[in-house]
Amino acid sequence: MSSMFGKPRGGGERPPQSPLAECNVAILGCRGAGKSALTVKFLTKRFISEYDPNLEDTYASEELVDQQPVLLKVMDTADQDGPGNCERYLRWASAFLVVYSIDDRKSFEGCQRYLETLALHARGCQRRCPVLLLGNKLDMELYRQVPAAEGTSLASRFGCLFYEVSACQDFAGVQHVFHEAVREVRRQAERSLPIRPLFITEERPCLPVAMPVATPVALPAHHGLASCTFNTLSTVNYKEIPSVAQAKLVTVKSSRAQSKRKAPTLTLLKGFKIF
Repeated sequence: MSSMFGKPRGGGERPPQSPLAECNVAILGCRGAGKSALTVKFLTKRFISEYDPNLEDTYASEELVDQQPVLLKVMDTADQDGPGNCERYLRWASAFLVVYSIDDRKSFEGCQRYLETLALHARGCQRRCPVLLLGNKLDMELYRQVPAAEGTSLASRFGCLFYEVSACQDFAGVQHVFHEAVREVRRQAERSLPIRPLFITEERPCLPVAMPVATPVALPAHHGLASCTFNTLSTVNYKEIPSVAQAKLVTVKSSRAQSKRKAPTLTLLKGFKIF
């Protein structure tokens, strides 16, 4: 089942010949880690304290990341007991957020199973998908069971980025994580682009050959791929030049005016409470 809630954040209609680039992000983690709370916080700037843990849905939002528009689709997964039926998001997602709660060591241990599943999938897949490890409920610092150093160590072991946020309090931090997932997808796409050499042509004169004008005959080319005739008297020499280096993305922080825009309308899902 799929649905969209909230209004698009981008303004104006785009011409049909320039569709938005898309980025699919799947949020993984054990029950109670706060996956739905993070999703709703990002999309609406609001916090929900109660929700149906069995609910799985996909949402979409138009975002502006580093001055480039993107249609960000978020799958809020609802695995029962760890990564069981995971094919549905392994093939769909272009990036993964693996979430645990800093006040619940069991959810942290469950994250390791998700990371192992993603690492195993990456070995047999040519397409590389960025993974971000996310420690949620930073507002529960007094009840912390998982030190930040352990999160950093786990992320380093699996080669993914690591962040700690609070879905309850910090919208800017939550937004940054989702936008960073988009940036990682873009960087990965740039690294995967094939390098195509460029060629320039250089014409050199051919020596004229005395032959009847009525029967032009092709002469063999000694300097390149092309041949010349009595009429052209030229041959082409190809030279390879290196490709132009790709420009790096520059991160631009969102302005305060942007952060104060009116939050999109929220369509309540069954069991949600808004605070």
